[in-house]
Amino acid sequence: MKTPFMLPCRRWWLMAVVIIEVALILESAMSDPEINLLNKGCSQYNATNLSDFFSNLNATFSGLRNQISSQNKKFATAQQARTSDPVYAMVQCRDYLSVADCVSCLDAAVSQIRNCSAANGARVIYDGCFLRLGLHIHFSHLINFSSLHSLQSMCQIPSFLIIEQGTLKNGNIIAVKKLALSSSRAKADFESEVKLISNVHHRNLIRLLGCSNKGPELLLVYEYMANGSLDRFLYGERRGALNWKQRFEIIFGTARGLAYLHEQFHVCIIHRDIKSSNILLDDDFQPKIADFGLARLLPEDQSHLSTRFAGTLGYTAPEYAIHGQLSEKVDTYSFGVVVLEIISGRKCNEMKVESTEFLLEQAWKLYEDDMHLKLVDDSMNEYREEEVKKVIEIALMCTQSPVSVRPTMSEVVVLLVSERSIELTRPTRPTLIDNDKKIREEATAATGPSTSDATASFTEFTGR
Repeated sequence: MKTPFMLPCRRWWLMAVVIIEVALILESAMSDPEINLLNKGCSQYNATNLSDFFSNLNATFSGLRNQISSQNKKFATAQQARTSDPVYAMVQCRDYLSVADCVSCLDAAVSQIRNCSAANGARVIYDGCFLRLGLHIHFSHLINFSSLHSLQSMCQIPSFLIIEQGTLKNGNIIAVKKLALSSSRAKADFESEVKLISNVHHRNLIRLLGCSNKGPELLLVYEYMANGSLDRFLYGERRGALNWKQRFEIIFGTARGLAYLHEQFHVCIIHRDIKSSNILLDDDFQPKIADFGLARLLPEDQSHLSTRFAGTLGYTAPEYAIHGQLSEKVDTYSFGVVVLEIISGRKCNEMKVESTEFLLEQAWKLYEDDMHLKLVDDSMNEYREEEVKKVIEIALMCTQSPVSVRPTMSEVVVLLVSERSIELTRPTRPTLIDNDKKIREEATAATGPSTSDATASFTEFTGR
């Protein structure tokens, strides 16, 4: 028998059910996980043990999904590192997404990343979320991304920065590069460096571990190089500490890194700022090229680009410094100058007290007089004279004019490891410019070197 009290209770119960159903329908109608794809990429390297890798991959994705769905997180990290192919991953959703939309965005990103198959690293960027995974990057120790906007347009390196040493939760030491958000240039440099360096992997290129644009500073997190930059060992506080074997290994490793950027990566990358301070040394004095903020991509169908000068005078090829003609041979020229610095222990754009010659000019004159070894750093004692002479000649080949006669960096690598003496056409005289981008005329015995306001033509390029 129904009592008068039961009738209103039943009505209220029915109304509650209707309200809940309407709310669910409205939530479904208003749901928007924002899965417009902005960017995606797969590593060119694959995992070694596929069974372990896919098992770890599935467990890692499951861990991310569980954290977002049950713990109401918008940022989560997960890892499976029990085997030789560990997987680390991180996901971040925009703050305004609902839990359901965040999960949906993650699911869509996971589906995209699975298209990379066994690639040991991948990333997917949607409007609403960002997912990244890797075999070696422990994202739970990295800096949290506070905004996805700066990662969407990823497209150039500044002098307005600070490099600091930091320590992760697991005790690993890192280098943190801070860029002040004082200009649009800083943000553009940040975005360019992240875009380029996160996709290149080589033993002689610095490895990017993470980044952040939270707060007033932009942060780039790199692997830590215990010995700092090469310039410290050539003309800084550690001058004289490198023997010839170490110097040669630095030269060879740098050449190999550049050859990868120019010819072995899927698109040609021109660094534009190769110099001793941008070459870092690890515990074993192995070199790693750093600072990709000025790097540019060279399309396959173009021999060069015409662009405004950016870089460091003294290391910069004349055709680029004067006319803005940029090709990979600009890096080749800079490499040649760095090699001369490594051999001489002298800074390229400083004149010796007893002369008015820059380093490249002095090296060329000593070569012409067959007095190569007068260039060698006084602090370097034991070395094979013929080997050092060969390397000096290779450096001069890299600085030749016109551009077309400079070797490619892969050719430089072969020349460096060749046991026989190089029997090639004599290098042609480089075009010498001073700090005002004026061409330095050849010196005369009576008057010494002079400068000219004349400009030379550097239009001889070869297709790649």
